[in-house]
Amino acid sequence: MKVLGIESSCDECAASVVESGKKILSNVIFSQVDLHRPFYGVVPEIASRRHIETIKPVVESALNEANLALTDIDGIAVTYRPGLIGSLLVGLSFAKGLAFSLGKPFIGVDHILAHLYAPHLENDITYPYMGLLVSGGHTIIARVDSFDRIEVLGTTIDDACGEAFDKVAKHYDLGFPGGACMDALARKGNPRAFNFPWPSLHKGNHAFDVSYSGLKNAAVNQLDKFWNREFEKNKENIAASFQKTAIDILVERVLKAVENLSLTRLVVGGGVASNSYLRQRLNREKSLEVIFPSLKLCTDNAAMIAGLGYHMLISGQRSDLDLNAEARVRDFRKTYP
Repeated sequence: MKVLGIESSCDECAASVVESGKKILSNVIFSQVDLHRPFYGVVPEIASRRHIETIKPVVESALNEANLALTDIDGIAVTYRPGLIGSLLVGLSFAKGLAFSLGKPFIGVDHILAHLYAPHLENDITYPYMGLLVSGGHTIIARVDSFDRIEVLGTTIDDACGEAFDKVAKHYDLGFPGGACMDALARKGNPRAFNFPWPSLHKGNHAFDVSYSGLKNAAVNQLDKFWNREFEKNKENIAASFQKTAIDILVERVLKAVENLSLTRLVVGGGVASNSYLRQRLNREKSLEVIFPSLKLCTDNAAMIAGLGYHMLISGQRSDLDLNAEARVRDFRKTYP
């Protein structure tokens, strides 16, 4: 079964054809980074307008790369939540039109579940496992029991991990996208230059939660307070120290959850999964099988949408053509979805 996947939840406009949920026949991504770089962040209106201009040629490119015609496609999958509502509507509307005109089965895919599925495109992974989704908009630690069922154990109570990277990078003019620029700078810096604080989330229902607003505030507004004056106060050292603290906070929570559930496998997805220090840090855990997607499948892409969509379609799931876009995720404290 060949599924056409369409992704437009933020600023990437992407289309992909995946066969049998694993074999990537094409994976086309149109990036808007240059458009949003002057603003140090994604501007929703600019993103949605560019999606309108690029969605058709991106889908055509994906079909050409796969050497297929539209009539060769067996089903269509598209992101419908969560994300920027204007961007989501472009991809969703285009996918609905294709499905209706071709008489093909159509399924709306959750972006969160798709990121957790991305490593499955390149690896044979058995359930259950601990899932870690880390991106600019979401930080989630969850037990994953199947392709469409996860139990969220922890999340951020304020800023997402990737969001904190982006905001600190913007403040110090480190470049855009902030996470990737900080990662590159951190390799030239010393992580001991700033002793940034950790959040205190040890009580109540926050055993596996993370928080980044305090760390972000410390890096932006209280830098001198945490400066180790044995080291130079420069961008490289700020990046290295912030990155180490942000990732160590996350890893501590993940390892705690893994131990609590007695799981031995961790699957990581999302844009921050490309962070070099996160990969190094988790791969040190010899008692834990850690599976990352390749770098091209960490950021938003349509292959993960098509791959997950395949499993949903063969299980008999279908979406009606009145399916609407949803900007927000479901309640984190309930079994998802």
